[in-house]
Amino acid sequence: MSILVDEDTKVLVQGITGREASEKVPEMIEYGTDVVAGVTPGKGGQEVTGVPVYDTVREALNEHPEINASLVYVPSFAAKDAAFEALENDIPLLNIVTERIPTKDAWKINEKAREKGARVVGPTSVGIITPGECKLGPIGGSSPGKVYEPGKVGVISKSGGMTTETAWVIRQKGYGISTAAGLGGDVIAGTSFEDALKLFEEDPQTEAVVMYGELGGTYEEKAAELLEKGGFSKPLIAFIAGKFTEEMPEKKYGHAGAIIRGERGTPSGKVKALQDAGAHVVDVHHEIGDKLEEIL
Repeated sequence: MSILVDEDTKVLVQGITGREASEKVPEMIEYGTDVVAGVTPGKGGQEVTGVPVYDTVREALNEHPEINASLVYVPSFAAKDAAFEALENDIPLLNIVTERIPTKDAWKINEKAREKGARVVGPTSVGIITPGECKLGPIGGSSPGKVYEPGKVGVISKSGGMTTETAWVIRQKGYGISTAAGLGGDVIAGTSFEDALKLFEEDPQTEAVVMYGELGGTYEEKAAELLEKGGFSKPLIAFIAGKFTEEMPEKKYGHAGAIIRGERGTPSGKVKALQDAGAHVVDVHHEIGDKLEEIL
């Protein structure tokens, strides 16, 4: 098994005719992802790598009722409307790659998703991959098979690039991946670490999870609270990036979610919360593999 995506995932790509999406769709298809349709208003009737393009989500669903996931590659100013269109048409999973979506829009997307009982991964997600079954977005690049092999370790990460780097560290120790997901580094995440851990808890294939966290926000602390309450019973290995920032106060950092208020959101605070809850926190990223070897 896996979480979020698998061989039965039927994908709609919103914004499919844009430069980035049109470059990534062929990679997804080559990997084996079932991309059945795309949507770009005003571009209906075109094709991208053989995938038919429609003007609206409703038109796409009329022709392809099997669609059960949408990959959102729409520019930030239109991303909320695109997400709402997918949600209002009852698509149960949205993976939003778009960056720089206003926080207010991200909040509205999450509220709509709750109302519709849907799941959102992102914004600023690098994608989701279940090795050998399905790949959404740019995760793993053009040769994901070099890093991602099927296995028993789940990966969740705020950082896009470090999602695959983390999977590579795991691969070097001889372990494969059940599912890897870039959750995004924005202030508001559609799927938090806590949410993902709950999914991995129910997945029989996953025997351990590796979490790549960063400074800012409280999603790591919420994950620690889940462990304390017994909501996640499998081994959790965590690495928290950005420790250097605590020695450089009043600086601005790249991620929209990299905001620290007092002691909340500091890397040291996250490390302590996770350790106190029973997680295995490593000081250096490459030690993830050593810790996995020790535990599994």
